[in-house]
Amino acid sequence: QVQLVESGGGLVQAGGSLRLSCAASGSIIGINRMYWYRQAPGTQQRELVASISNRGSPNYVDVVKGRFTISRDNEKNTVYLQMNDLKPEDSAVYYCNADIRAVGGTYRSYWGQGTQVAVSP
Repeated sequence: QVQLVESGGGLVQAGGSLRLSCAASGSIIGINRMYWYRQAPGTQQRELVASISNRGSPNYVDVVKGRFTISRDNEKNTVYLQMNDLKPEDSAVYYCNADIRAVGGTYRSYWGQGTQVAVSP
């Protein structure tokens, strides 16, 4: 069974920083692209924030470019999201997602349970 476990969320003042981590565990053969999504309070849709290929090539949504940095450690099956200059509108539950191939299976999408980020004015 594959699991994704996020950590690093919390409450921070505007302008502050947080670093999110997401570790994948289980009978993993390979991990392709890894993603960070967020879902703001009162909304139904998860917004893609950033993604990174298995070779380390990142992509970002425009509103976080220059403030957020996604990275990964392939040996640890972990993806990170360094968030700087946080704004109140960044407040959301942040979810990790990854395309993972487990033993006996093919590549499929897995989600973490989410970690709350709250940014006060």
